[in-house]
Amino acid sequence: MPQRIGLFGGTFDPPHVGHLVTAVNVRHALRLDLVVLMVANVPWQKVGSRAVTPAEDRLAMVQAAVGDVDGLVAGRTEIDRGGASYTADTLAALAEAYPGADLFTIVGDDAAAGLLSWERYEEVAARSGLVVVDRPGAPVVLPGGFDWIRVEVPRLEVSSTDLRARCADGRPLDYLVTEPVLDVIVERGLYSGVSA
Repeated sequence: MPQRIGLFGGTFDPPHVGHLVTAVNVRHALRLDLVVLMVANVPWQKVGSRAVTPAEDRLAMVQAAVGDVDGLVAGRTEIDRGGASYTADTLAALAEAYPGADLFTIVGDDAAAGLLSWERYEEVAARSGLVVVDRPGAPVVLPGGFDWIRVEVPRLEVSSTDLRARCADGRPLDYLVTEPVLDVIVERGLYSGVSA
């Protein structure tokens, strides 16, 4: 049974090399047994701002992305639960699935700066170690009163928004997403005609 588990949640629309670099580096830095790339069912912070690819398609891409990468797995807990996705609920489910494990919530510096806007953020902080992924350079200002664990990862200027736009207008995604992810995008006809 894994004893140190990282929860790395997201929309993953699509998952890209920046997500994988983050997961692998945090796993190494914190000696985690497992990092779960948890696919949000309904990402509440994005509702109404743009169309979101169906959850099962995003899960298929994350499964393809992690493939056989040691210590990384795709998570579908939030999809199975249905409705809006809240980290507090997902941490409770992980605690039940892995009794006694140390849990860590992994977030980018932008998400960490907005922690106080999260639903039941106090519960998230109580149930897990808060890990903020810093890019080299000036770190963001984080909400006080929390014990943040900072992990520096290489800065890769890759965004899902840009990747969707590239796909829609026919530009290549080579080396920005893994080949298995690209295969899923092509097989399922994702992002054609999508504007960022």
